[in-house]
Amino acid sequence: VFWSLIRVVLGFALGCLFGIPLGFAMGLSNWFRGWFDPIVEFMRPVPPLALIPLVIIWAGIGETGKIILLFLAALWIMTIAARAGVSGVNISKVHAAYSLGASKRQILFHVIVPNSLPEIFTGARVAMGVCWGTVVAAELVAAEKGAGKMIVAASKFQLTDIVIMGIVLIGVIGFGIDILMRKAEKWIVPWK
Repeated sequence: VFWSLIRVVLGFALGCLFGIPLGFAMGLSNWFRGWFDPIVEFMRPVPPLALIPLVIIWAGIGETGKIILLFLAALWIMTIAARAGVSGVNISKVHAAYSLGASKRQILFHVIVPNSLPEIFTGARVAMGVCWGTVVAAELVAAEKGAGKMIVAASKFQLTDIVIMGIVLIGVIGFGIDILMRKAEKWIVPWK
């Protein structure tokens, strides 16, 4: 479980690191939206599990491949969430800030970012759930450690109790991750 969680956290963090700025750029600039919207909308419906063969070919079956897969699983979700958050900012708030003498930087950090955070956190909860499901599936295909590997190893020896316990453990951890994400959202975005 430790290895599965480490992979999920790394892949999710990388997805946020690249996805949120890309989503902000797409929400704020028609040029960025024009260039990246077709790519994001093309990749969004592709399930991360469909990318496993390609990732294995390009990055191998080691840790790098799994983290790239999780990065791609989170990237599109976080990009769309950030873009939707920026696009959903009430324009009257932006005009009010301009009329009070705010600079573009102040509008970004004091109007757009705070008003985008609820949408970004909703995307983060979805992305974290997708990453958790994807890591288990990736470990079922090729891994030396992790919850998915434990289930595969137990199934080869027909150890049904371990397989069932692994499935329950995956569900409990997924539920726990969602609860933690909700608590973080309440703490970071109390105005939601």
